[in-house]
Amino acid sequence: MIRKIVHIEEEKCNGCGACAAACHEGAIAMIDGKAKLIRDDYCDGLGDCLPACPADAIRIIEREAADYDAEAVEKRMKLKKTEVSMPEGMPHVCPGSMARSLKKKQEPPVQAEKKEVLRNIGEQISRLAQWPVQIKLVPVNAPYFEKAQLLIAADCTAYAYADFHEKFMKDHVTLIGCPKLDEGDYADKLTEIIRNNSIRSIRIVRMEVPCCGGIENAVIRAMERSGKMIPWQVVTIACDGTIREEL
Repeated sequence: MIRKIVHIEEEKCNGCGACAAACHEGAIAMIDGKAKLIRDDYCDGLGDCLPACPADAIRIIEREAADYDAEAVEKRMKLKKTEVSMPEGMPHVCPGSMARSLKKKQEPPVQAEKKEVLRNIGEQISRLAQWPVQIKLVPVNAPYFEKAQLLIAADCTAYAYADFHEKFMKDHVTLIGCPKLDEGDYADKLTEIIRNNSIRSIRIVRMEVPCCGGIENAVIRAMERSGKMIPWQVVTIACDGTIREEL
């Protein structure tokens, strides 16, 4: 039947996830950093998601679509509330994938020796500036990418190097991944991030193990594909937690 239904312009979507949160029927999910209408029969066509979108990427159109199925929506929402896994092939709306900047509290003015004491008892400050951090989850057009210094790190590095936040994450937008465990190629996602944003620099932090070379190679290929060979650096962490090499 021809009826009114939500249409999402993917090229405009900045991946903030506000529309997915605003949709009372769970018809919209964040997939690969973009909002997508997952099933026609979940959308009632009323457009509660429209005012939530800061990028004006959503509109109501008329097209051939399955009729709205209130019973199916009710079942879906019950599953979400009880955190039961969705049926195979059904994308899940994950609030944790919504892009956001993290505002840090100002450090209290303390004397240098007192600050050192605080750090010695585990009172360090998190330097994470944004969420999400996984390469697979981060939206390509998030506002925090504009003029960012980008840190792209193998996820093991933060466990191996004790002062990772202060040495590497401070004043950077952080992206992490594991080329050995994650499916797919990071180069495609990183190409879009570099191409669509004014990235100032890239620091790659990897482990000394050979499989970690995948994350370094992906960044280099992404810069080549985007046509932007911006300033970049590679830091290699040894398995004993020391810096083996900085290039």
